[in-house]
Amino acid sequence: MLTKKQYDLLIFIHDRVQRDGVPPSFDEMKEALDLRSKSGIHRLITALEERGYIRRMAHRARAVEIIRLPENLESSRPRGFHPSVIQGDLSRPGGDTAPEEMATQPAIGAVPLVGRIAAGVPIEALEQGRQNLGVPEQMLSANAEHYALEVKGDSMIEAGIFEGDIVVVRRQDSADTGDIVVALIEDHEATLKRLRRKGGAIALEAANPVYETRLYRSDQVRIQGKMVGLIRTY
Repeated sequence: MLTKKQYDLLIFIHDRVQRDGVPPSFDEMKEALDLRSKSGIHRLITALEERGYIRRMAHRARAVEIIRLPENLESSRPRGFHPSVIQGDLSRPGGDTAPEEMATQPAIGAVPLVGRIAAGVPIEALEQGRQNLGVPEQMLSANAEHYALEVKGDSMIEAGIFEGDIVVVRRQDSADTGDIVVALIEDHEATLKRLRRKGGAIALEAANPVYETRLYRSDQVRIQGKMVGLIRTY
């Protein structure tokens, strides 16, 4: 049996992973649950882990995997549910799968891996031969174009995004405040950041206190896509 706060936190984490592909930060959890300190979030996270609802990945910021949901939500849980942070090598769509793994293997689609994206000081995102990458189809929206980029830098580590990760991006030219986006700055620098709208300006916000938030005029920034998934290979 979960307390109301434990239940609310679990559903908040689940919804954010489904929306963004990564868990929320502790600050976002604290704000969502209207708690005064992050120590309360730590206690709730520990309780959820002890009850078998989540699993924390050691030595990785914000790396929380949902194991199960409350029984009253199981009927609405998507069939074949898998966390949006995918571990292992999914670079070969249609590759051989051992018979004992087939029951749990998610359906695989393919998107072009077009280059590298800065999660730090902005760098140019270069297209590199458009190698295809296998990704779980649950990350892909129908009737939408997707692509993948390798992450360089550490400015998004508190969003659970690390150097060497692959982000899956849905191509679109608009985004809402709070979305993690690929932003093209003045038509030549591309970066992966969280978008904040401030009046007529756009703030590109890092998830690492080492990096300052960058503020631009709206005409200086073009949105090239929204992050919808993350793939990590160990």
